[in-house]
Amino acid sequence: MDYFTSALLSIYDQLIVTDKNGNILKSIGIENTLFRTIKSASVGGSIKEVEQDLFSMNLAEEVMENSEKRTFMQSTWQGFEMLVTAYPIESAWVWAYKEIKGSYPEPSADRSVQLTESKNPTFPFVIRSKSMLDVLHKMQMVCDYSATVLLLGESGVGKEMAARAIHNMGKRNKGPFIPVNCGAIPENLIESELFGYVEGAFTSARKGGAMGKFTLADKGILFLDEVGELPLNVQVKLLRVLQERIVTPIGSSASHPVDIQVIAATNKSLEEMVKKGEFREDLYYRLHVVPIHLPPLRDRVDEIPYLVQFFLQKYNALYNRQVTFTPDAIDMLCIHQWPGNVRELENIVERLAITSRTTEVNVDMVKEVLPLKEPQPTSTPVIDFLMPMQEAVDLVEEQLISMAMEQYKSLKLAAKVLEISQPTMSRKYKKIRNKMEEAHLSPVNKRTVLEEQINKRLRSIAVVTAAIIPAEEVISLQKNMNRLDSHSRKLKQKLTLIQEKEGVIEWVFIFSMTEDGRLIHLIADKGFVIEPGEEYIGPPEMMNVAYAAFNGKAGVTPIYEDRYGEWKTSLAPIMDDDGNIVAIVGCDYSKSYINSEMQRLSKQLKIRI
Repeated sequence: MDYFTSALLSIYDQLIVTDKNGNILKSIGIENTLFRTIKSASVGGSIKEVEQDLFSMNLAEEVMENSEKRTFMQSTWQGFEMLVTAYPIESAWVWAYKEIKGSYPEPSADRSVQLTESKNPTFPFVIRSKSMLDVLHKMQMVCDYSATVLLLGESGVGKEMAARAIHNMGKRNKGPFIPVNCGAIPENLIESELFGYVEGAFTSARKGGAMGKFTLADKGILFLDEVGELPLNVQVKLLRVLQERIVTPIGSSASHPVDIQVIAATNKSLEEMVKKGEFREDLYYRLHVVPIHLPPLRDRVDEIPYLVQFFLQKYNALYNRQVTFTPDAIDMLCIHQWPGNVRELENIVERLAITSRTTEVNVDMVKEVLPLKEPQPTSTPVIDFLMPMQEAVDLVEEQLISMAMEQYKSLKLAAKVLEISQPTMSRKYKKIRNKMEEAHLSPVNKRTVLEEQINKRLRSIAVVTAAIIPAEEVISLQKNMNRLDSHSRKLKQKLTLIQEKEGVIEWVFIFSMTEDGRLIHLIADKGFVIEPGEEYIGPPEMMNVAYAAFNGKAGVTPIYEDRYGEWKTSLAPIMDDDGNIVAIVGCDYSKSYINSEMQRLSKQLKIRI
């Protein structure tokens, strides 16, 4: 057995021998800090407890049930990837662990476009969650082109790091990366900072003039952070540069071309700013060529242990420290909401690395530096009908447990945030899962049932609307769209009345179709955003249902997104007396309305989703 153990330890870092039930009989390994931080990895402990203390997934019980050798990957709370091999030997098990070195997870085999190793950022850029893998995929797609990129996300999510990663991975990596914080430059200086100036352009202009950031970024990338802070007069000049790639310094009549890629970033809603007149609409669309949204840290909980480990290594090296975090300390960091996102997390890790009196940071030390929870305002529960008290308590409990599992994807973390024991959490969650299985209706199917109910009603509204619109008025409008006559005014009033009467329809419109299959807006209610005669180009979800309506089939789209927002649309054909389809009528409903209807129907039909 000693030879066997020695052979395995030449390959693996840690060996744990258990009986058939997972109770630890022997634990041996190299000087590995990870296993020394948990008591459960010693003789008398349990392999299930080891998993709970170290890993975000619990697989040991499933492995032992199959009684077969199995090799799999596990992600630790400290940010390591572990290769685990479980060997069944007579009435015992040998569990072998090996730390895998590397900065990036392998892309899954089912991705439509594989992420190539050559396009991973060469500087540390922690990407461990699915949402951030999607971000990396988009970054890889744009890094070899000069298309303008707009990075969106809350303050502190890492927008500048993403911009630097695009520069690092792309064909412009040998050129300069010029960052500009548009919100940090005084308004009277920002124009000269961006476009440069010639000598004598203004009173304090330096001798010989100065090159602007656009010129300095030639052959490289210009990163415009906080682009929403640009004053309107500068937005006009920025639009011209983006359109023509030509820069004119202040005080000069001569222009010169620049070869740059522009990456802009903002934590504001530029769409809302456009509506308020605070941001130019044409500039917004110029910047919005390739939008990339970086999710907040609270939606990337599975990434927090890796970020902690990355920052810990950084500050241990910077301050000559050897600090580690216990699994409970990592847990506490994972369940914090992080309003300041990655920047706040880094600050906390740095503070703990500096101020820790010991080499091990525990949960109590983390609690001391984390901001206290703000007291939540109490509100009256929304209950539509009376029910037994215990049933109401069970309902709230189910919702809390489901919400916690959906956010944290871990029984251990969900139990901590709900402040119940892990066995209690496991038992209650298993009960919920069994209840769902007994109902023979998955969450996806439940949502489908509710959507079908909503779609039936929306389809009926579209069909009724089409029936009350006189086909001859539509035909008259098609023949002369440029003439505003009594028929068109009457039709517009009728559509507006329908929209106002229903109260939940955002827009009611009529589209015709050209011989080459283009959708043309004929007329709509008074609030519609598309001009008469303008072509509508939408996503496939909308266009397919519209074409089906022109073939005589009324239908409802799934929720889709176009340049005007996120919608669900019902469409029906308008027919003349001979049964010929002359146009289609559409009713747009906002995504927020559809979601509220889903909730209302789920309560009414007692189908919880």
